[in-house]
Amino acid sequence: MAEELTRGRQTLDVSMLPNVTFADRSLTWWGTMGMMAIEAGVFALVIAAYFYLHSRSQDWPPGVLPPDLTWGTVNTFIFILSVIPTEWYRRRAHKGDLGAVRLGLVIATFVGMANLGVRYLELRHLNCDWSQTAYGSAVWFLMGLHITHLLTDWVETIVLTVLFYSPHIEGKRFVDAEENASYWYFVVLTWIPIYLVLYWAPRWLRS
Repeated sequence: MAEELTRGRQTLDVSMLPNVTFADRSLTWWGTMGMMAIEAGVFALVIAAYFYLHSRSQDWPPGVLPPDLTWGTVNTFIFILSVIPTEWYRRRAHKGDLGAVRLGLVIATFVGMANLGVRYLELRHLNCDWSQTAYGSAVWFLMGLHITHLLTDWVETIVLTVLFYSPHIEGKRFVDAEENASYWYFVVLTWIPIYLVLYWAPRWLRS
């Protein structure tokens, strides 16, 4: 009888199983993916509204110049280059590399700061006011949506960086680091079509 109980305890022993899981084995990952799908739909609807407004206008943009290319293009390059350190610390998070993840999050914090600084310059060179025309409202609304996601991820990165420099690091923090990287990819990937719509579509539609 004692031997049977012992075998039963050994069968139920799950102490050797990992206490954290990454990617699609994590519930957090699925939650993040669901949120991204919803937000991507919102971006798609606003872009569709932008082109609908264009179809109702003979002059596009109506009475104003398209946004200046300089700062939008600079920010696009920063976004694309940011994928390199982000992917690096995402992969190191899988291995539980504390030092690498800490460094990666610090870099990500400064990259986000650069994006926000350039975004301020972008807003000053959109060449339209949100309250004057439907075009201006669409442009500012689309930019505002992306700024919200950019700012949200930047604040989250700062909080996560502080947590990683705290004395006690739990394994789930490395999962948080991976999800932070995934969200940043969403911010980068959504910016590419927005950049093309806001900066290049008015020039293509005029030609």
